[in-house]
Amino acid sequence: MLPIRAEAVDYAAGGVPILRGVTLTLEAGPPCLIIGPNGAGKSVLLRLLHGLLRPAAGRITPAAAIRGAMVFQRPVLLRRSVLGNLRYPLALAGLGREEQARRAAAALDRVGLAALAHRPARRLSGGEQQRLALARAAALAPDVLFLDEPCASLDPAATRAVEAIIAGIAAEGCKIVMTTHDLGQARRLAGEVVFLNRGRVVEQSPAAAFFAGPASAEAAAFLRGELLW
Repeated sequence: MLPIRAEAVDYAAGGVPILRGVTLTLEAGPPCLIIGPNGAGKSVLLRLLHGLLRPAAGRITPAAAIRGAMVFQRPVLLRRSVLGNLRYPLALAGLGREEQARRAAAALDRVGLAALAHRPARRLSGGEQQRLALARAAALAPDVLFLDEPCASLDPAATRAVEAIIAGIAAEGCKIVMTTHDLGQARRLAGEVVFLNRGRVVEQSPAAAFFAGPASAEAAAFLRGELLW
């Protein structure tokens, strides 16, 4: 269960440091958006928080206790129908057939894909695939939903649809932890911001305060578009 705490976390790949001394706490509440320039380590931090990666030093707790789900920039879909992509993980979670059917139907209704239930999932458009990935994750009723740049490859209309789904999931009490390169999106969705630069957490603050006046020169430069790396 929440909170999730990262304490002095380091991570490296191929001997190259990616995260250094990362310390932060994620509480229950509104969405937390992780932002920062390219190469800051945003996606790696998200995977560490979810437990997909292990830190080289430091620790993250309680990674084993939360019910977490993750949606990637490019959805990983099974060679099944839209409905099959929903029912399969619910079956793995041990739910009975009636509960699988109920949750799957509700999830498809929520994301506007009920009419496409029997279409092969991999024939959906990019926006539809991302909506399906969100539906599949939310159907598992996670405590935390980790989203890695879920709108990066989408057009504006598809992005609006995905953002509306994310906001709806958050309104039901699921903690959203999301990376984005889109400052407009961060302003629209974030209740809290974690600003990451060169593998370090520079700021963690309420979104309104961050965008009104960041506390660090690095974050201020980033908001002005002057910090690219």
